[in-house]
Amino acid sequence: MESLKRPGGRSARVRDAVLQATLAELAERGYGGMTVEGVAARSGVHKTTVYRRWRSVEGLIADALEMAREEPWPIPDTGSVREDLRGVVALVRTGFADPSAGPVASAFVAAAMQSADAAVALREFLTARHRQAAVVVRRAVERGELPSGIDAQEVIRVAVAPVYYRLFVTHEPVSAQDMERAADAALAAARTGVLQAAPHDDHDDMSQEPPG
Repeated sequence: MESLKRPGGRSARVRDAVLQATLAELAERGYGGMTVEGVAARSGVHKTTVYRRWRSVEGLIADALEMAREEPWPIPDTGSVREDLRGVVALVRTGFADPSAGPVASAFVAAAMQSADAAVALREFLTARHRQAAVVVRRAVERGELPSGIDAQEVIRVAVAPVYYRLFVTHEPVSAQDMERAADAALAAARTGVLQAAPHDDHDDMSQEPPG
């Protein structure tokens, strides 16, 4: 995950310093080794301030995910839904494989498995990512590659789910073939109508614009 940059006054600078330190501590020590004291020392912010505002490691992680949620994702636009979906899956895999961002992303997942607050924050973060990526499905509908009424976000979820399963459940490597197969399986399901949105389903985002 990239550094989180935000302008603002002293409060914003304190938040930025603490959250940058949170990411650094997660990358270096992982969720299990991270402490509020360590984040405070690294950030240069007094630990009483950190405790007062964030209360715990889980609070720091939840806030870091909230800020990261606003970051844009480099969504592919190849003109082909197959290649776009493959590109989205590759984005997820390379994010975890990145030597600097990967340990942080993995630590977020580990935290979500042990903390209800972190789990909610991670779910909201991933929902925002899926919403951004859903534009590749909307484009495909406009080009006539996919049927209308499809649940665009669900197509993205189905495409990327095998990556998370291999990384965090079975702890298997994710090959290029695995990524292509996951994207192609989601595309096949979308084309057959399996991933159509239910009537009046708030989950359906076909009429929503992607965030600017």
